[in-house]
Amino acid sequence: MSRPMGDSHKRFLQTMMSNGIISSVQAKALHRHCCETHGAHFSPDRLEEFIDVINTHLQPMFMHIRKGMSEEDGAQHYALVNMAETDITRMSSDYADNELELFRKTMDLILDSESGTASSTDLLNCADRLQTKKMKKKETEHVLNKFVQDKWLHEKQGEYTLSTRCIIEMEQYIRTVYQDLIRLCHVCHNIVLQGQICENPECGIKMHYYCVARYFKGRIDPHCPSCSDFWAHEIPEIQPESQSQSSSAREAAAPTPSTSATRRSRRS
Repeated sequence: MSRPMGDSHKRFLQTMMSNGIISSVQAKALHRHCCETHGAHFSPDRLEEFIDVINTHLQPMFMHIRKGMSEEDGAQHYALVNMAETDITRMSSDYADNELELFRKTMDLILDSESGTASSTDLLNCADRLQTKKMKKKETEHVLNKFVQDKWLHEKQGEYTLSTRCIIEMEQYIRTVYQDLIRLCHVCHNIVLQGQICENPECGIKMHYYCVARYFKGRIDPHCPSCSDFWAHEIPEIQPESQSQSSSAREAAAPTPSTSATRRSRRS
């Protein structure tokens, strides 16, 4: 018999519904906050067990809190995933048809690129060739900003890539639709969009930047773990947990529900 959800579990779930995704740092702080607020027993090493209780009760609603990793720094995140919908249709209540078409074309460009990114220029050109309804430049920029704000895309210096939330939520869709384009990291075996590629054309394995940093840590003469050729790339430094994540953990404990999250909860 499954454990009942207490008020601490419900508060945690409410926060997940509002934010969509939180970092592991935020999740640990939120776990403590929820337990202390509602007088529940708190054990810092039982976060997974705490989430399992919530997931058991989410199962009939085809929802699940799933763990994944950020491509940017390897940090773990938790995302609330709709298991009943496995593709971009999960976004249909939040976006117009031409906005969804733009998102599909954005995914096409990102997953078809070696860098795992798509430039704003390429996306603006796509918007001018939409089949549903073309978008003007300002409208396209507004929609792209909306995708970023809703945590479906990540933007840096005019280059867009799939966000951690998007990869976690749409992993099965990406693996199915883009199976001939995606690569799996040689170290962690998760989908890798941004990373380093072995320069041996007969090898060509790809690894996340943080996986490269961890794998080659302390090795003066790095060689490819697959073909043993010299690894010609600069080895990234291992990034410590950012202070910004720690400071934002408190913000996750008392969120303001967003419109998209409210719509998402109604669909479930």
